[in-house]
Amino acid sequence: MTKEQTPTTPETAGPRPRRLTYAAALTALEGLALTVGGVWVLVLGLTGDPDDRQQAVTLGVTLVVLALLPLLAARGLFAQRSWSRGPSVITQIMALPVAYSLLQADSIAIPAGIAIAAVASATLVFLINPATTQALGIRGPGSAPDQK
Repeated sequence: MTKEQTPTTPETAGPRPRRLTYAAALTALEGLALTVGGVWVLVLGLTGDPDDRQQAVTLGVTLVVLALLPLLAARGLFAQRSWSRGPSVITQIMALPVAYSLLQADSIAIPAGIAIAAVASATLVFLINPATTQALGIRGPGSAPDQK
């Protein structure tokens, strides 16, 4: 890579904005919640008496594997890596339909839906904030440097 093609390092961009820290913390919280939920379903599937043990184990393993996306994204956000915003945004977009379906239930799942919707919405707002975008070194469309 030439000097012009080398991406600038976010460490030299200055201190991490508070909104970026909040987005990273909320993304990590989502990853942790997915991990805990996956392990819980997995343990119940193995030790309890589920209707379908194979389905419970598969769901538990799937949740734990899905938790890797927000956990890696949170780590990247804390380190101010520009690649980390995409996986975090994807996680929030995936969380909104889950929250909506929980809000449609007539059960105790409604508070969980409210919490998931609030966290996902807040994280999206933090992620698209101009200060966050600048701290991650993400340029908008049409602002690419001239190539000669």
